[in-house]
Amino acid sequence: MTAHEQENQDVVAMILKDHRRMEDLFRRMRSVEADRAGALATFSALLIAHGEAEEAQVYGALKRFKNVDDDEVEHGAEEHAEGNKALLALLEVSEEEGSDVWDARLEDLSKAVSHHLDEEERTILNGARENVPAERRAELGKAFLRERERLLAADCGSIENVRAIVRG
Repeated sequence: MTAHEQENQDVVAMILKDHRRMEDLFRRMRSVEADRAGALATFSALLIAHGEAEEAQVYGALKRFKNVDDDEVEHGAEEHAEGNKALLALLEVSEEEGSDVWDARLEDLSKAVSHHLDEEERTILNGARENVPAERRAELGKAFLRERERLLAADCGSIENVRAIVRG
């Protein structure tokens, strides 16, 4: 595998790309000029596929590397659960997008997810950058992408699936 191929498939880069997409979707969900319901549906699918793929394909592998903090990896999984609960609370709002209840739950979701993105980028992803060889990050990137795409194709962001994940 060439250095360019490794860079394009680096799991850290893929995760960061998803994080930036989530931030963009939050901006769309806050805007009265955007398709808020569409942005929420896209966000729901991405958040679930991203988190589940990280836990299934990335977090366990990162724990095996020296100097990647196991506690931070465990904490990342806990924060996925918190984000999923906040997502479900927003998906369950029966009022129109932009109502007081909808906006409050969007704020809760934004706080939970933004906190997680910040911590994950500063701890887990920096640990991976420093301690996981580029070739292994590329292998993890392929596995992450494969699992993420499988979940997206299975409508993982549906309210029924989010409920099932939250309820364990």
